[in-house]
Amino acid sequence: MLKLLLSPVIFILRLLWQTVFLAIGQVWANKVRAVLTALGIIIGVLGVTVVAAGLDGMQGYVLTQFEGIGAKKMWLWGDVPDSKRSVMSWTDVKITTYEANLILENAETIETLTPGCRASWNVTNGKKISQGVRVTGIWPTWHEIENRQVLFGRPFSRIDDDENRQVCLINEQGIEELELDTDPVGDYILVSGRRFLIVGVVETKEASMFEGGQSRTELYIPFATHKMMNPYTWTDLTLQMYNPDKSDESKSEISFILRNHRNLSPDDEDTFDMFVVQSAIENFNNVARVIGFVMGGVVAVSLLVGGIGIMNIMLVSVSERTREIGLRKAMGAKPPVVLLQFLVEAIVLCVVGGLVGLLIGNVLVMGVQFIPDFPLKSMAIPRWAVILSLGFSAAVGIVFGMFPAIKASMLNPIDALRHE
Repeated sequence: MLKLLLSPVIFILRLLWQTVFLAIGQVWANKVRAVLTALGIIIGVLGVTVVAAGLDGMQGYVLTQFEGIGAKKMWLWGDVPDSKRSVMSWTDVKITTYEANLILENAETIETLTPGCRASWNVTNGKKISQGVRVTGIWPTWHEIENRQVLFGRPFSRIDDDENRQVCLINEQGIEELELDTDPVGDYILVSGRRFLIVGVVETKEASMFEGGQSRTELYIPFATHKMMNPYTWTDLTLQMYNPDKSDESKSEISFILRNHRNLSPDDEDTFDMFVVQSAIENFNNVARVIGFVMGGVVAVSLLVGGIGIMNIMLVSVSERTREIGLRKAMGAKPPVVLLQFLVEAIVLCVVGGLVGLLIGNVLVMGVQFIPDFPLKSMAIPRWAVILSLGFSAAVGIVFGMFPAIKASMLNPIDALRHE
């Protein structure tokens, strides 16, 4: 009984096996024509793999840059609405220390924050003068938010800010530029003519592409000290959320607190603006998805053209092998067997073209890894792209090989044997 059940299955498997080898033999016998025929499939699959690898590498690179900034971070600054530019100035909307404390006390989704203000001042060490050094005023919480460690000395403390102390932190590049000692903790420098004590050396963080892509001299002083030296500098807030997935909730909380404090009516526009890293990540992922769909459509057209080429050459093959088909039918070959032979031949042609495209795509992707300073070093062909490419290639073979295969299977053996 089992033997009777297995017999049809064994027959079908043997027929498929023989048909595949016959199809490979036909492809090998007409190598040049097969390559030219499969060129559309090769280019299509190559396009799928390279585009997928490029998108994967670009996504990895951009997300790495965002991670360097911090997914839990958001920025807040004052903003004059377009409708009120004639009656309102930036001094009316700038963020204050009072508002920073108000947000810290009342926004449940905000873990910590630091105000920031910046100015370009001359910095002097003995006879060495560096002009236009960017000096930033911060709270001690800056270290936690930016994840910047102090290599020598100590970080800022709350008392530094409360007492307007003239102390500063500097990075390694600043040490080199100002020709300071390797460990300058305890040394004094002049910042805009004021004497500052260096209390620590902060690690230099590699700047992301969003920050210009280059590291630079960095000098940090207590926020209150900075405001004492220049009360009119622009202030913004850098905030850290407990959970980046609740960024919308954080924005709503902050908006409610500030609008209430600034006595804005429901019809009034916001006099502040916010930027959340997590929202930017989500927007980028959406854009990458759209780009993937568009590029997929372009590549699908290439595969469609390749499929038409496959159908065309298979029709030529049926015409050339009409006598062979007639002879096979005269010897007892059933129409389904003839149909399967030509259908498998079309599928094999497409799959071989797909494999060649994958091979070339892998070579190209591996080749770009050796390009100096190439930003997409992490690019690799995703597994889904491999599966999709080969699956689509096989589907093209089935769809575009079906008509020639049906035509071959329906030939009358007597007419086929008379064919010249």
